[in-house]
Order: sequence, then C-alpha cells, then structure tokens
Amino acid sequence: MEFRRLGQTDLEVSLICLGTMTWGQQNTEAEAHQQLDMAWDMGVNFLDAAEMYPVPPRANTSGLTETYIGTWLASRKNRDKVIVATKVVGPAEHMPWIRGGKARLDRQNIRAAIEGSLKRLQTDYVDLYQLHWPDRDVNNFGQLEYVHNFQEQPVPLEETLDALEELVREGKVRHIGVSNETPWGVMRFLELAKQQGRPRIVSIQNPYSLLNRSFEIGLSEIAIREQCGLLAYSPLGMGTLSGKYLDGARPKGARLTEFKEFIRYITPQAAPAIERYVQLARDHGLSPAQMALAYVNTRPFMTSNIIGATTPDQLKENIESLNVKLSKDVLAGIEAIHRDHPNPSP
Repeated sequence: MEFRRLGQTDLEVSLICLGTMTWGQQNTEAEAHQQLDMAWDMGVNFLDAAEMYPVPPRANTSGLTETYIGTWLASRKNRDKVIVATKVVGPAEHMPWIRGGKARLDRQNIRAAIEGSLKRLQTDYVDLYQLHWPDRDVNNFGQLEYVHNFQEQPVPLEETLDALEELVREGKVRHIGVSNETPWGVMRFLELAKQQGRPRIVSIQNPYSLLNRSFEIGLSEIAIREQCGLLAYSPLGMGTLSGKYLDGARPKGARLTEFKEFIRYITPQAAPAIERYVQLARDHGLSPAQMALAYVNTRPFMTSNIIGATTPDQLKENIESLNVKLSKDVLAGIEAIHRDHPNPSP
C-alpha cells in the first residue's frame, strides 16, 4: 500500500480509501465487516462515511453505514490505527428525517450531527470531519455551469468554521475538510484559517474520474499549492467505467440496475466516452476498472482514491489497481478520448 500525507497534518492515509455508502442498503452488516477486514488486510487504513449514508438516502436506513463501522471498530479494537472520516449534511430539505429537514451548516446542526455520528461509530472522535456540501448554492452534483442565486441566505462560512473549531478544541474532531466544494469556497476557508487562526481544511472530497475531470480546471492547482489534496469520489463513475453497463446491460443487483434515479454517469454524452475507455483498456490487456482507477491514483493533486464495492471480488480488483502502471501509449489514449469527450458526466 502507498500512503500519502493528509494535508499539512501528521496523518498518513492509504492511497486507497474505502468508501462505504452501500452499507445498509446493498450490503449487510456482515458484508460490510467482510469488506473492512479485507481492505484492512490489504493495507487500507482510511475509511470514508457520512451521517446520511447509505445512498440512496432513506429514512429507514439513515445512519446504518456509520453503525456498521462502529460495530466493526468495537469488535476489532483497532480504533487508534484506523483513520475515520465522516460528513455532516448541508441544507437537506429533501431528507426530513435528518433534523426535520432543517439541516444547515450552523452550530446547532453541526453539533447535533457530530454527536449522532460519534454514537453510531462508537468512538469519541473522528479523524476527518467534512462538510458534505456547501450551505450556499453551487454547481455540483452534475451541474457544470454556475448560476448565482441572488435570493439565497447561506450560513456564513465564519459561523460554520466557528462550530468546527469548537469540535476541534473539544477533541471530538481532529481535522476538517470540505466536499463538493468550489475553488472560491476552498480558498475562502483557507483564507479565514490563515487570517483568524482557525482550523485549516486538509482535504477536498470531490468527484474525479475519466468521465469528470472538472477538478483539474480550478481546484487542482489549489490542492497542490495549498497542500489540501483531493479525496476522489466516484472514480469509476458509479461502476460505468468497468464496462458492465455497456450496450444497455443492467446486471442483476448492480447499482444502476437497482436505483434508476442515478443517471449522472449514463447520459448520452457519457456512453461513447465509456465505450472508448473500455476498449482502450482491453486493447492493452488491462482491466477497464483498474485502468480507470490507476489513472486517478497517479494524479499529483491526489491524496486518496475513494473506492467502493459490493462484492469481495470487486473490492480486491479495485484495491489492486495500485499495482497497475499505465504506459505512455495508454496515457496518450486517455488524453485523446478526453479531448473528444471532455467531462461528459460533471
């Protein structure tokens, strides 16, 4: 396993991070523990969760992912060796089961969220606490263009940072990060930390894959120069880059088969790009999934690649992407496809 420094902290996190958002929906508690054991044995020391997981969010499953992680930590008695990340939701009117649909990134909500997460995780601290999405309107979750909302009244970033600083002082949170954030948001958080001596964000958890390289446009330079690296989510475009959904295939039990609301990576614009990436991998004797992950692993702004799986075989294949070295011809082929199909699934 390769390890990289988390921001400017003293934590070394595995280049592969175990994503957990299927646990409690597609995976049982026993299956979650099996994945955790396998990943741990293969050198993964970094887990990423969220208070709203599993996904798709449901009232009857909300929080189960953290609960499963908590029972594993308690049974394995290895909390001090595992780096645990979780997230607090931003505005969530569409999830009334989370604080009555009135979740915001203010002190009251952040305090309630961390107390719930700590209880489910059976721990008294989390290593990385992230804002799942901004309190303001931004271009994320499939939207590439920014459209300003002149009527919005977001919670000020200063108030959010105040709340997070309290948790750091109390020892309930070691470090903080952002997710689904923009260049402006990242730089503003960094500026506030520098000017006012507040906690500094250490990571940016945003989507990044062969189908969505929008991170490179503004955030990659920030990640490198400010030592605030990317935690890449959906590196396989919800599994589409494995090739298993080509030609309209919908394998039994697969995520996009089970949940038809997920269309971000199966648009008409994405289909030809996926076909070409899969064919490129096969032409060079590579697993399409491993080629896609290996590309993400090697980006200079990367801290950790958040992989997910529903079966042990998938998990093993994804972690072993660390051993895949992409030739100059493969890299040139990837760039050629990207020029023809830039960011079809933002």
